[in-house]
Amino acid sequence: MKEITILQNDAGQRLDKFLSKAYPNLPPSLLYKAVRTKKIKVNRARTQPGYMLSAGDCIQMFLPPDLFEKQERDESSLARIRPNLDIVYEDKDILILNKRPGVLVHEDEANNDNTLIRHVQAYLYQKGEYNPQTEQSFAPALCNRIDRNTGGLVLAAKNAEALRCMNEWIRKDELEKFYICAVHGIPQKKSQTLHAFIRKDEKENLVRVYDSPVPGSKEIATRYELLAQTGDQALLLIELLTGRTHQIRAHMAHIGHPLLGDGKYGINRNERKDGFKHQALYAFCLRFSKEHENRYLADLEGKSFRIPLSEIWFLGDFPSFSAKTLDRVLNRTDK
Repeated sequence: MKEITILQNDAGQRLDKFLSKAYPNLPPSLLYKAVRTKKIKVNRARTQPGYMLSAGDCIQMFLPPDLFEKQERDESSLARIRPNLDIVYEDKDILILNKRPGVLVHEDEANNDNTLIRHVQAYLYQKGEYNPQTEQSFAPALCNRIDRNTGGLVLAAKNAEALRCMNEWIRKDELEKFYICAVHGIPQKKSQTLHAFIRKDEKENLVRVYDSPVPGSKEIATRYELLAQTGDQALLLIELLTGRTHQIRAHMAHIGHPLLGDGKYGINRNERKDGFKHQALYAFCLRFSKEHENRYLADLEGKSFRIPLSEIWFLGDFPSFSAKTLDRVLNRTDK
């Protein structure tokens, strides 16, 4: 018999989800059968796959021991990595980071260690705030993500409770996300809230936007404000009202204003010659609402975090841009 006690970072998740993460050698079919036949119990009583675990719960598993062999956690790589993080804010629960354009947030198919999340985990490991050997299912994780070639603010949770709380805030739209981007053409309206439908094409690794719902699509909403213009290019402040893959890039291209430097949803051959290595998009501001039902991260309520404008490399292409204009527009969006 294998017996395991649930720790604080394991609490608040379903039994089946926990076991799948903690014991990847345990096939899902066998897991569910074992629960059904009482070979997996919680607190020595019959249970269900969806049972929500609490700290102190004891799981008993009457299964072959080879199913509980864990993959070796590579602590040596966490010790070897020299964390390269631009930390905007840090407390005992979260990190807010400025991710540079070109940096992957998660491992790719090549299992590249040079990613934002691995640098976060190495940073916390080397500080003594994360020990993979004592964790059963949790590892520090990102709460939001941005594209490889987009720069900007990314949130990382140091513990499971912070991750659950932040995910809840994001799900309830209690975290406002603002981007600055440069686009082809000048929108007819200086400000507008755009509504459409988006569907992901997994094979081509892109999304398609539609004016009406189609099978498999999800509704999106994107608000923009014109900040400056030069020639046939516009600088926009974007508020992301829904958070879908490639939403800003695809939505702006859909209305005829693709981002400068965007090779996936625009044509950037000439822009590459002009020095555009990435799409002109930066996640520059996060703003937390003033009151949250979940008070675990109460210190963040009502706070706003910004990237210095000097970090946004394409602002220099818009001589008429004014930081005062940006502040005025942001103040108008204050809830």
